[in-house]
Amino acid sequence: MAFRLLCGVVACAVLWATAPAATAQTWPSRSIQTISAVSAGNAGDIIARIVLDQVSKQIGQSFVIENRPGAGGTLGTSYVAKADPDGYTALLLTSSQSSYVVMHRNLPYDPIRDLAPVAMFGVQPSVLVAAPSKGWKTVAELIAAAKAKPGSLNYASAGLGSASHWPAERLKLAAKLNVQHIPFRGPVEAFTEVISGRVDFYYLPIAPALPNIKEGKVVALAVSTPQRAPSLPDVPSVVEAGYPAAQYLFWGGLAFPGKTPRPIIERAHQEIEKALLVPAVQERLKQLGVQPMPMKPDQFTKFFHDEIASTVKLAKEINLVPTN
Repeated sequence: MAFRLLCGVVACAVLWATAPAATAQTWPSRSIQTISAVSAGNAGDIIARIVLDQVSKQIGQSFVIENRPGAGGTLGTSYVAKADPDGYTALLLTSSQSSYVVMHRNLPYDPIRDLAPVAMFGVQPSVLVAAPSKGWKTVAELIAAAKAKPGSLNYASAGLGSASHWPAERLKLAAKLNVQHIPFRGPVEAFTEVISGRVDFYYLPIAPALPNIKEGKVVALAVSTPQRAPSLPDVPSVVEAGYPAAQYLFWGGLAFPGKTPRPIIERAHQEIEKALLVPAVQERLKQLGVQPMPMKPDQFTKFFHDEIASTVKLAKEINLVPTN
């Protein structure tokens, strides 16, 4: 009897130990709900769809992207953080998520504990743009106009703590500018107001900006990276413009809920890395100014956590007050 009981215990232990591996072998058996925590049309969505469409072909199941904006981005993020960690709910993790910790006094989730970064899709510079009617061709001209009439100029963002807010704040600090911030509900609304000239300038990722720059709807004044962007070779970087402290990088990737089994994370990571090597995917990302930054899950996790720490430091420098 004791022997049978022992065998039963051992068998259960073996099954328990091999369960995650078995889960990874059968994953995915259905589509993966993939949440974007901001409104549709943002750069993170554009990049993710290119990569995940290819991953879907590889694994025979679809990553279905669903936009769930609200509560400053925490609505959609919290949904994923609290979802079953079974590999069937994912989050489009972007630069914006690293700022939520400073935008909210009490987050409904812990970004360190409740999110498991899987793979980086790539990084892109943000580009500083203004309407042609402003008459500015360079960062120097914009800064001169701002300093000639302190407090008279304004800039748009897709919301407090968004990926369009931070580079503008970095430039504001670096150049010692007195300009007004106008946050909008999302990137589409913000960009529309800049194109019209009703708002003076705006930082946004290159992907959604490129068509409008090429059509002459906006003028590109600088990119936020140390070097020029291959997709905008004639546009100087903020470092070239004399403001190295204004550097900022927009990035995007995929995350699962924090307790997702490691084998599923590894499998998803491998499939994304494989997709990023497909020439057609590389070409489409290149056209959008996206540059690869391959990272293992542990490296991506550290990168995300370091980004949170850097954003906390910036928030203190600009005396940012949480929205709730």
